[in-house]
Amino acid sequence: MLQRKEESIAQLNRTKILSAAEKEFSLNGFKGTRVQKIADRAGLPKTNVLYYFKTKQGLYLALLEQILSMWNGQFDLATSEDDPALVLSRYICDKMEISRKRPDASKVFALEIINRAPNLSEFFKREHCSWMKGRVAVIDGWIAQGKITPQDPYALLFHIWAMTQHYADFSSQINELRGKKMTKLDYQKATHQVIALVLAGCGLSVPAEYQCS
Repeated sequence: MLQRKEESIAQLNRTKILSAAEKEFSLNGFKGTRVQKIADRAGLPKTNVLYYFKTKQGLYLALLEQILSMWNGQFDLATSEDDPALVLSRYICDKMEISRKRPDASKVFALEIINRAPNLSEFFKREHCSWMKGRVAVIDGWIAQGKITPQDPYALLFHIWAMTQHYADFSSQINELRGKKMTKLDYQKATHQVIALVLAGCGLSVPAEYQCS
C-alpha cells in the first residue's frame, strides 16, 4: 500500500513538472528557461524537479518525447489494410484536439525545430524518423491498392501537420484576426474543413460523422 502511494505521488509530481515545463519552454525556449521557474510554476522545490529528471535537458527531452507520442496517437496502429478515410479523419481530429487543448506543447516542438533541433537530434533520428518511415509505408500501401490517389506520402503528412498545428503555433494571430478566441465549436468546424480538404486531395469521400455541418 505504501509503495503504491509513493508511486502515485511520484507520478503526480512528474505530471506537474512536465505541465509546468511545457508552459515555460513554450514561452522562453530551451535556453531561456530556468529550472527554478519550472519548479515555481509546478509548486515544487527545485530539488524535486532535478530528482525526477536530473537536468534541464533531461526534462526537456522527456517533454519532447511525450509530445511526439501524443501526436502520433492512433495513427501508430494504422495498417494499409485499414480504411484511409477513417484513419486520416481520426488522425486529423486527434491533432486538432491537441492543438485546442495543449497549444503550448506544439509551440515547444515548433521552437525546437525552428532552431534546427539542437536538443532532439539523436531521438529524432532514432524514433521520429522510424515512425515516419512506417507511416509512409502505410500510405504507399494505400496507393498501391488504389485506395487513394497517387501522391507523395511525405507531403501528405506535412500538409496535415501544417494545417492542424497552425491552430496551436499561430493561435495569437488567429485570435487577433478573428477578433475573438476560438470556441470548441469553432475548432470542430475547422476540423471538419481540414478533413474535407485532405480527403478530397486523396480522392476520398468524407465519412458521415466527419462531414461539415
